[in-house]
Amino acid sequence: MKIFAVLMLLAIVGSLFSGLFFLYQDRGAGERTVRALTLRIGLSATLFILLLVGFRTGLIPGYSQ
Repeated sequence: MKIFAVLMLLAIVGSLFSGLFFLYQDRGAGERTVRALTLRIGLSATLFILLLVGFRTGLIPGYSQ
């Protein structure tokens, strides 16, 4: 589960930087920037929901004091 979360975070950061690259290359006129940032939002929301489900179902153990 940790590896999956790290891979998702890397995909989110990669999408963020591709959006920055497309913004610079297209001078803000293309739709590639919007698609890259929309993908980033989708990946972020998916990761957040999967982490919540993992905690609720016990797949990801919480810490106890």
